[in-house]
Amino acid sequence: QVQLVESGGGLVQAGGSLRLSCATSGRTLSTYAMAWFRRAPGKEREFVAAISWSARNTYYADSVKGRFSISRGNDKNTVYLQMNNLKPEDTAVYYCAARIRQADPQEARGYDYWGQGTQVTVSS
Repeated sequence: QVQLVESGGGLVQAGGSLRLSCATSGRTLSTYAMAWFRRAPGKEREFVAAISWSARNTYYADSVKGRFSISRGNDKNTVYLQMNNLKPEDTAVYYCAARIRQADPQEARGYDYWGQGTQVTVSS
């Protein structure tokens, strides 16, 4: 079983930065593709960014390209989301997800494990 734990959320002013982390308390994540999704109040869950198990491939939603960066720790057991130039519309609960299967990295249904989420609030 893979248990994912997110951290790093908080309250920040527009234009500020936050770094989210996702770590496992169980099986190693080194062979899992990872992703971040988010759900804003009253909206559907949406894809934010994804990274392959090897870290060679990354994917981003158009709304965060050039502002967010996904990466893996050297041991590949931690995944980070560096968020710069944050906007009020980035306010959401951010979820970390892991998958072992081949699937579209932007599709939530392809992911096998999910964290509990961490709140990010961007004030204007």
